[in-house]
Amino acid sequence: MPKRVDHEDRRRQIAAAVRRIAADRGLEGVSLNEVAAEAGISKGFVQHYFASRDDMLRFAATTLRGGLEERIAPPEGELRVRDLLVALLPLDDASRDDALVANAFLARALKDPEIAGHFRTGHGMLREAVAALLAAAQADGDLVPSVDPAAEAALLLALVAGLGDAVLLGYQSGDEAIALIDLHLTRIAAR
Repeated sequence: MPKRVDHEDRRRQIAAAVRRIAADRGLEGVSLNEVAAEAGISKGFVQHYFASRDDMLRFAATTLRGGLEERIAPPEGELRVRDLLVALLPLDDASRDDALVANAFLARALKDPEIAGHFRTGHGMLREAVAALLAAAQADGDLVPSVDPAAEAALLLALVAGLGDAVLLGYQSGDEAIALIDLHLTRIAAR
């Protein structure tokens, strides 16, 4: 009986190899040959699933949210705004790699409308999630009534993006970035 191949799983395996190379060397290091070597498969096998490097990169861009979704899933109980914001910071090896890969793809998104669309969709979902958490906190009396949850969500995500870059570049520590998030959240918390 012939072996059944999960084609979507193979595509994800190739995308994971793309992400590992991008974390280590940026997208400049991603070639069909390098991806094949990283994935432990032949170049022809990669070409079977992706007609071009661009197709491979576009598919890999659709898989960027996986690590983030794992980090923000609360082990028990309800997700809090602070937990979500801290989960966006590159505080360990896995989240650092995710941030490096996302930044590499962000530069690519500036010239690739399809990848830019994935970023817009992902950011929109994240902004809506933060806004919903802020609105719930406001309804519970934990957030000052004058705060607009949608606008505050955009500000918080911009803050975390900047802090994440600062941590990646080493001019702020993870603890310093968390302290700044806490400082901002304290300013909008109901007293």
